[in-house]
Amino acid sequence: MADYILETRGLTKHYGGVRALEAADFTLKPGEHVAVVGDNGAGKSTFVRQITGVERPTGGQIFLDGAEVNFADPLQAREAGIETVFQTLALADDLDVPSNLFLGREVFRFPLGPFSWLDRKQMRRRTLDALKQTAVKIPNIDNSIRNMSGGQRQCVAIARAAAFASKLVIMDEPTAALGVQETAQVENIIRTLKDNGEPLILISHNMRQVFDLCDRIVVFRRGRIVANLRKENTDGNDIVSYITGAKTGEAELAA
Repeated sequence: MADYILETRGLTKHYGGVRALEAADFTLKPGEHVAVVGDNGAGKSTFVRQITGVERPTGGQIFLDGAEVNFADPLQAREAGIETVFQTLALADDLDVPSNLFLGREVFRFPLGPFSWLDRKQMRRRTLDALKQTAVKIPNIDNSIRNMSGGQRQCVAIARAAAFASKLVIMDEPTAALGVQETAQVENIIRTLKDNGEPLILISHNMRQVFDLCDRIVVFRRGRIVANLRKENTDGNDIVSYITGAKTGEAELAA
């Protein structure tokens, strides 16, 4: 096994004259949960778009489980074992939970092109296994997504990511639009992923959440990584100082 599940070296993204990401060196160990924080426009989303194949980097290298990768699109990243839960969730409102979990990855009893038969029993069984694995509680998986609460919808998206991620799960503000109770449910799922040894990158503005759920905190500011700290070696005020620029210079992870 490689030392790092994910590593970037000098990852850079320019949009014309705009330097959205500059020389980002990032590592993620097996089983580690790392928070990526920063103000709006700091480079967090740009960073995620490069490592998930949404965009092609201007420069730098990406390594997944020790092997260099160059994803042409998100499908290649997904096939390599990276699953991402974006704020938009990308769920089909009119489909039930199993159909959403296997959207684009349907299991067929008879693959006959347009006349293929779905293996709904296997998809349903594997959906229940995925929900159990992530401790997601959905009262009726046959309900359409449209009839579920925001928290339930978020949990379905997370369960889908965890079910198919063989390398890494990335979550982009997974509780931003949720209430207190629903947020607690999502956070419990993230803890379950930690217990299961699943590596995770969490993008969040919630400092309490960052310190509760993650081992390490990486701060982006103006397209650069300006701090890389273990949570036990810092506090919320320290992190905010790096986000706002009150503290300057790079804070490297203690050995």
